[in-house]
Amino acid sequence: MENLNFPSEFLWGVSTSAFQIEGATREGGRGPSIWDTFTETEGKIAQGEDAKVAADHYHRYPEDIALMSELGVGAYRMSLAWPRIQPDGTGAPNKEGLDFYDRLIDAVCDAGIAPTVTLYHWDTPQALEDTGGWLNRDTAARFAEYASIVGERFADRVKMWIPLNEPMVMSIYGYAIGEYAPGQFLMLDAIPTAHHQNLAHGLAVQALRAAGATNIGTANNHSPIWPANDTDEDDKAAIWLDALLNRLFADPVLLGSYPEQLLDHLPENYAADLETIHQPLDFYGVNYYEPQGVAAPGEGNPLPFELRPIDGFPMTTNDSPIVPHGLRELLVSFHNRYQENLPPIHITENGCSFADTVAEDGAVHDPERIDFLTGHLGALREAMDAGVDVRGYFVWSLLDNFEWSKGYAPRFGIVHVDYETQKRTPKDSFRWYQKLISND
Repeated sequence: MENLNFPSEFLWGVSTSAFQIEGATREGGRGPSIWDTFTETEGKIAQGEDAKVAADHYHRYPEDIALMSELGVGAYRMSLAWPRIQPDGTGAPNKEGLDFYDRLIDAVCDAGIAPTVTLYHWDTPQALEDTGGWLNRDTAARFAEYASIVGERFADRVKMWIPLNEPMVMSIYGYAIGEYAPGQFLMLDAIPTAHHQNLAHGLAVQALRAAGATNIGTANNHSPIWPANDTDEDDKAAIWLDALLNRLFADPVLLGSYPEQLLDHLPENYAADLETIHQPLDFYGVNYYEPQGVAAPGEGNPLPFELRPIDGFPMTTNDSPIVPHGLRELLVSFHNRYQENLPPIHITENGCSFADTVAEDGAVHDPERIDFLTGHLGALREAMDAGVDVRGYFVWSLLDNFEWSKGYAPRFGIVHVDYETQKRTPKDSFRWYQKLISND
């Protein structure tokens, strides 16, 4: 690990999300979310699986916090389930939901770990989706009310705040191509959902600060965009895709503007919201998994680009190419693009899935994940050496969990979960990360 020397104050963490690990979807007064509806829709989830139990974190969180304490992380990035706190996405909060998160956050603090709270990780209350979801501008106002509730309750203990996780995924996977909840197929007509989520981010930052919260940032998924060929046509397609996947979410937050390629697709009075969206941030969260290949659109393609696979790299079981130097490229490009407008960065997600099994010796040997982490942290160190201000790194994920439309087959955790017994088994990568943290 000689090449992985990080500053002593560097923050090491792990990440999870509520819907993927909590289970107890019908307990404690929790209302239905769009993901509950989606998992109950035939053909949407691999093997017909659901998250009613998941990793049962709702009941087993003391055991999971003990694992984090053993690991030695300084921070735990978790999400709150909006429908557990506001079952219908509006109105008075659910006492049982708030009390659960009180217990969870207190236990994290008692372990000497900093709670890093994401308010929204894609689990929109179904009642709000029924009135338009993120296509409806009013959902941003409802989100601000929710942010006020949780800010007033937890600001005294939460050390880092993230209003929304990866709004790109909600807009593109949820509303544009229908692979994720709520399962709509709007293509470029989904772009207003990005603006409304950006507005929700800005309103939530204001609400959290008004409630006394500090250290507020983001968690946006970003990818380097690689043209398939060195041609003007493919370069133009790459510029368009970069605007859609990256700049649609980074530019308004960091610059107070939108990329010109997308202006005709935004809601009519979008400009009036830019000042609200463009709130000062304490950090910028980057979730990195892979680059994205692109080429000029073929005949009959209504889009201004065509996605292409990234070839020549090993793959995870989630069909992602493993490209560590893409993280360095992404961070350096953001540093150069946004310059003084870019706050300190935290890598709020980075991880990989493999077909991990418990071996005859009772251990889970995952050398591919150790190689993945070593490569990506090496690339991160190179970006820092090139001048990028990175303050922390969160592995995705602490636990194997429900991986959205792919169900339970992809295992992202550094802790193996036997879904039949709920037994937790730290993988070899857990021990590797533990050693890295202790050495630093």
